[in-house]
Amino acid sequence: MDRKSVSEIARQHLARGDAKGWFEQVYAGAKGNSDHVPWADLHPHPLLADWLAGLRSGPVEALDVGCGLGDNAQALAAAGMSVTAFDLSPSAIRWARQRFCSSKVRYQSADLFAPPAIWRQKFDLVNEIYTLQSLPAPLRRRAIKAIASFIKPGGTLLVICRGRTESEPAEGPPWPLAKSEIMDFTNHGLTLQGFDIFDAYDDTPWPRFRFVFRG
Repeated sequence: MDRKSVSEIARQHLARGDAKGWFEQVYAGAKGNSDHVPWADLHPHPLLADWLAGLRSGPVEALDVGCGLGDNAQALAAAGMSVTAFDLSPSAIRWARQRFCSSKVRYQSADLFAPPAIWRQKFDLVNEIYTLQSLPAPLRRRAIKAIASFIKPGGTLLVICRGRTESEPAEGPPWPLAKSEIMDFTNHGLTLQGFDIFDAYDDTPWPRFRFVFRG
């Protein structure tokens, strides 16, 4: 499947009032071929890798949101962190475990909107890359609240997404996000510590935003 096909699958689910079911359909339908999962680059996101390269803190408890096939979670583990990684799609989790069968990352299938209670304020670092932009606005606001709840007091949240100006239209999925949308994290006890804009580096016109929040 190409991006156009995946977008059509997503739109069909959204039209039925199902904003989440299309993730499993894409992963299961790929049948082990990552070329059919458009966002599966099979390497850590470059803006995560860049951020980790400048990190000087010691080992921490980290959570990778919407981990997909596991590359970002593995990068966190390689940086010395104890990592829990979850995805809504059971097929994605099975695939990640197969790819990294000797990994110490704890991969599990979970729903962001019904997470394990033990995750509340459990993590020193939460990594969120591209999950928010895959959700329509009403769910996105709920997702922001849920993600914020995972961060320990004094912990860190890293968010990477496609960005747009406040006045640009947003069509998706995925939806490029305005800075003001991500700043909703400050309504849930977090403080913005860093914000960077990077030029588009693929076949889309959208720049990338990278936010760092502290709990």
